[in-house]
Amino acid sequence: MDLQLPPHEGPELSVVDMHTGGEPLRIIISGYPSVPGDTLLSKRRYVREHLDHLRRVLMFEPRGHYDMYGALLVDSELQDAHLGVLFLHNEGYSTMCGHAVIALGRFALDYKLVKEPQSPETQVNIHCPCGLVKAFVQYSDGQTGTVRFHSVPAFAFATDLTVKVEGYGDVIVDISYGGAFYAFVDAQRFSLDVNKSRTRDLVDAATAVTKAVKAQVKLHHPVSDDLAFLYGTILTDGKDKYSSELTSNVCVFAEAQVDRSPTGSGVTARVALQFHKGQIELNQTRTFQSGATGSQFTGRAVEETKCGDFKAVVVEVSGRAFYTGVSRFVQEAEDELTQGFLLK
Repeated sequence: MDLQLPPHEGPELSVVDMHTGGEPLRIIISGYPSVPGDTLLSKRRYVREHLDHLRRVLMFEPRGHYDMYGALLVDSELQDAHLGVLFLHNEGYSTMCGHAVIALGRFALDYKLVKEPQSPETQVNIHCPCGLVKAFVQYSDGQTGTVRFHSVPAFAFATDLTVKVEGYGDVIVDISYGGAFYAFVDAQRFSLDVNKSRTRDLVDAATAVTKAVKAQVKLHHPVSDDLAFLYGTILTDGKDKYSSELTSNVCVFAEAQVDRSPTGSGVTARVALQFHKGQIELNQTRTFQSGATGSQFTGRAVEETKCGDFKAVVVEVSGRAFYTGVSRFVQEAEDELTQGFLLK
């Protein structure tokens, strides 16, 4: 029997689904109207203000789930960019997503967004809201493989800050930027283990930290105020000094959304923080493991740079992404739940 679209009203929403280290990525191929705006950040503001119903349709149940993540391909104003992208999640729109960049690197070659791929590696320039991110995709005999990317300038924003966290008292946190801002705390502060504790307990602790930092710390970014917000909290195993031993973390971002991967932008921010503290040197590669799934990325600082007045580094993160399917979604006018819902 041939698969056909059922009766429906409105546009068909077509997507390619992938995952990187277990973290989903729903790449939106069709169904969105053209997004106006002179810059990628202005396009981000436009979809948030005018097209947010489509984010809910594709990220929320019944087509998605609480922890679904999406990528909307848009035109970039940068001549060097092969593609522009807006990132979608359960709360809204991110400025950077490393696991998505890794997946989009493969996707860009496999779906011919890069016209003449080169072996053994092809560069794909991906314009994210935080800036241009350069991905390097293994390519041989028409097959794509591991992807590494070079981040925008990443920097430690503040270290050893004391914040009052409801239910936990005074907690010392670090804040670092890797395309998005994260708070970092050793999970042992809450008597938790990122590899063994219940996910619910990790989420509760991380969410409490995020809430406290948002209320007590004012962030700023030298490039744009659109980048100056706390994306989430990353709980770590405390193993920050350079070692050949892997180190684990769990990222809780947006509206208590749990990253299944080691978090690409989080690894970027964590490496920048380690470099700032003198715990890692240039070109020392560490392996970062997701406490949620055990999946792994590698990360290393490859270049010193500046971001405004902040001393910064360019971080290289490497991982693998895989395809899980292709879907064509529709909406029926009489479906009262067609706009999506979440169970909290």
